[in-house]
Amino acid sequence: MIVLAHLSDVHIDGGQRGADRTRAVLRYLEELPYDLAAVLVTGDITDHGTPDEYARARELLSSRHPLLLCPGNHDDRAAFRKTLLSEETGTRPYAPVNQVLRGEGFVIALCDSSVPGEHQGLLEDETLEWLDAVLTGTPPEVPVLVAFHHPPVPLHTPYVDEIRQFGEERLAALADRHPHLTAFLAGHAHTAAATTFAGRPLLVAPGVVSTLRLPWENPGPDDPHVHLDLPPALAFHVLGDDGRLTTHFRTVTG
Repeated sequence: MIVLAHLSDVHIDGGQRGADRTRAVLRYLEELPYDLAAVLVTGDITDHGTPDEYARARELLSSRHPLLLCPGNHDDRAAFRKTLLSEETGTRPYAPVNQVLRGEGFVIALCDSSVPGEHQGLLEDETLEWLDAVLTGTPPEVPVLVAFHHPPVPLHTPYVDEIRQFGEERLAALADRHPHLTAFLAGHAHTAAATTFAGRPLLVAPGVVSTLRLPWENPGPDDPHVHLDLPPALAFHVLGDDGRLTTHFRTVTG
């Protein structure tokens, strides 16, 4: 049994609220009586993409479990790469930040769906070529989970759907060539959601910093779009020995 923790949208800034909520989630994971295969954070690590925010995020996002981070639309690729990955930016500071974790019996491919200077998402041709190579180089019996920030389908949440991942037909065509691509994992929406894309599960992690108000819910007095009073939450994805993927969602109140 392979267990992955999946959280998203921590939005670390100069304030205490986001830091406290992030710290609570990481503490909860640290105290689990089980070694997770990975902790995955699908984007919007910071709120403004500044060096100071990344320095704080690096302190907060520390875990005894393998930790994987990918950028979101609030992130800055160059600062993300330098501070969180300890990489030199070189001559292409704003190249996509794509990463792969090859675990025992699974692979996670983290694709950078951010578009510098924009809020909507897109997988660049370079990223799709990289993902194709990861999938081609993975034995067909090994499940591959593909993660990114922006969901590639509408979630019936207009506030988010306007800035979802576009150009998704290219990703769907790639998925058709690789049956061992098991599921897609995303963030961005600040709400737990489950749907399908390209014939696979698309599982969206809830937000840590806030929870989206759905269109059929009442607007809030302080913010019409999000719940600020609900606790942070995360997803656990479980790959069973039979290859079946199961997802559980948990709130963190302590």
